[in-house]
Amino acid sequence: MNPFKLNRLGTIMRSQPGNPLEEEGVCNPAVVRGPDGHLYLFPRLVAKGNYSRIGIARVLFNEAGDPFGVERLGIALEPQESYEKRPGGGGGCEDARITYVEPLQYFQMTYTAYGPDGPRIAIAQSKDLLNWERLGLVSFSPYKHINFNGVFDKDASLFPIDMLSPHGHPSVAMLHRPLFPGTSPEEIVKLDKKHKIDLDLESIWISYCNLKHETDAAYRHAQFTSHHRLASPEQAWEQLKIGAGAPPVLTRHGWLLVYHGVHELEGSTKYSPKLCYSAGVMILSENEPMRICYRSKAPVLIPELEDERIGTIANVVFPTGIDCRTDLGQSDRYDVYYGMADDCIGVATMKIPDLLP
Repeated sequence: MNPFKLNRLGTIMRSQPGNPLEEEGVCNPAVVRGPDGHLYLFPRLVAKGNYSRIGIARVLFNEAGDPFGVERLGIALEPQESYEKRPGGGGGCEDARITYVEPLQYFQMTYTAYGPDGPRIAIAQSKDLLNWERLGLVSFSPYKHINFNGVFDKDASLFPIDMLSPHGHPSVAMLHRPLFPGTSPEEIVKLDKKHKIDLDLESIWISYCNLKHETDAAYRHAQFTSHHRLASPEQAWEQLKIGAGAPPVLTRHGWLLVYHGVHELEGSTKYSPKLCYSAGVMILSENEPMRICYRSKAPVLIPELEDERIGTIANVVFPTGIDCRTDLGQSDRYDVYYGMADDCIGVATMKIPDLLP
């Protein structure tokens, strides 16, 4: 039995009929509690031609305290900068994750900027969640033979407190998933079935930005360094790819990370691949987040509902947001918000077990 199994609460957001900003779906939201205590949702809004914006909505709860819908409030980010726009009029601000980073005293949004060089990680910050200031693309120092700046990179999220880097410096720590050439699920399924995983090129990484508390400008132009390969595909349900999901949150056992894995479905071929995105759980050491204390052998959520199996991309559950329900006096309850088939947004809940297996 999986101690972290997610129990669905339902679909809470669908495309608004007649809204051109949502013509091709809503998905993959960030969630965060605002200064006013309300829970805010930042969905990816997909217009015609896969043109993506990041919206703002307030989550609505029923009398039992379960989320059931949203109130739309507007747009947080839409493509404006050169690194967010593609030739021919395309562009994208996609798949946000938001964390209140205590040493910076700002809400920090990591998101995928889909510009002329493909998907890259960008950061914006806010004091109130309504007004956002872009800080630009994330810069990485080289690591051995790897140049993170020269490849696609996605699925980034930040830890909420300062973490010690491997060199002992208080730092902002980031999880991210570089996508090196030839390592996307669609490319791997075309390879020989005996494909051997390249650990450097097919992993979730953790990188650190040295904090200089005396000046905010230092963080704006800093590089992420001290890179460490955190996790690679291990189980059959994640054989093609893993990626960071919702931002890490601290529990009694360590940092909870709800992540995604991709595998090939029965009937898939190299010419007509059928992929499945599922969700799993890791627990990272509280003081040494580069060390994995627990990792689910089986997924905690798989596509089963019609909304998860049929959509823009079939068979997808894609966790991107998490909310601890201390507002209900339930510090061990976490609601996980996830994209459903790149078309709508669902939420499921889990309880932290008393003991790890």
